[in-house]
Amino acid sequence: MRLSRKAWNNVVIISMLLMIFFFNGLHKKLNTQPAEDGMHALLPEQSFILAMAFPELKIERIGTSWRSQTLQETTWHGDEQALEQLVELWQHQLLNLASIPVSKLSKTSANYVASVWLAGEQLPAVYQLYTIEGNYYLLDKRLQRVFALEHADATQLFPLYPFKRMTDA
Repeated sequence: MRLSRKAWNNVVIISMLLMIFFFNGLHKKLNTQPAEDGMHALLPEQSFILAMAFPELKIERIGTSWRSQTLQETTWHGDEQALEQLVELWQHQLLNLASIPVSKLSKTSANYVASVWLAGEQLPAVYQLYTIEGNYYLLDKRLQRVFALEHADATQLFPLYPFKRMTDA
């Protein structure tokens, strides 16, 4: 069986299209994260934090160091090392996904908010801290994920939040 030049061109074009569709689908399949129980990273693994903002404090990367700016009256007395430890904690924190639906959290107001600017992203990643029935939950607004927080994790991630008021209530 002999094919004409036009027929061979069509075979090559169709095979290239099939390869493109195959590799595009494979790429999407490899990059999706399973929604399994277990520990999940708070921020993407390869992300690079440029700045963080809490209601009372803004932290910015200046070269290889960190600078803080207080936005309201605060009790924060951290030095550059404390700022670096806080950023590292956010960068590498692993948390369990909570079974509570996002819709339940959206019916209540957030207790505290943190914004994280990542390299390559135009908008900040917003994380909202909620307290429901004495349990702490962290809502990742960008990916619509809810994490369950232990009290120790919550106090480390949000060092300026007055947790004493929450336990008294």
